[in-house]
Amino acid sequence: MNIKSIVKIKSYEKVEYVLRRHGVTFFPYLAIFIAILLIPIAVYWFFASAFTNTMQNPNTYTLMIIAGSAYYLSTFLFFYSFFVEFYLDAWIITNDRLVDVHQISLFARTVAEVDLYQIQDVTSEVHGFWATIFNYGNIYLQTAGPIPKFIIHNVHRPDKLREAIINLSSEDKKYHVGK
Repeated sequence: MNIKSIVKIKSYEKVEYVLRRHGVTFFPYLAIFIAILLIPIAVYWFFASAFTNTMQNPNTYTLMIIAGSAYYLSTFLFFYSFFVEFYLDAWIITNDRLVDVHQISLFARTVAEVDLYQIQDVTSEVHGFWATIFNYGNIYLQTAGPIPKFIIHNVHRPDKLREAIINLSSEDKKYHVGK
């Protein structure tokens, strides 16, 4: 994803962070995908061992190949749509604002932004065994702007990122206090 195609970077802005969800959080989808891919193999093995006469019929075999192909195509399509949603969700933090790019589905996206000087409170949260082991979590931003709460989901090192956002926000407030 090209940042400049989604967000118009101002002349005085500098991109500090481009954040995505931690890669470990995609493993449950991958495990489900692999399990779903194994289902037709198990069904074929069951039918081949239980109904050997039926499986030798060329029409039945052809129908099973067509059904399996349709099953695999739809499975790959759903997996691809999950991957696109996972990969294209991004948070862009510049020295002036935070931009939340939320990929809703394959052909739908929402982009929201907040100026850093409007951030009032930043909270980081790490929940669970895997999140603690792999050091990922959520960041909650309370703002004074039109969107009162931003949530950055499953990012790597949320504590350090929280500190960086607080520092960037306090630097940005210095420029906006007199306005």
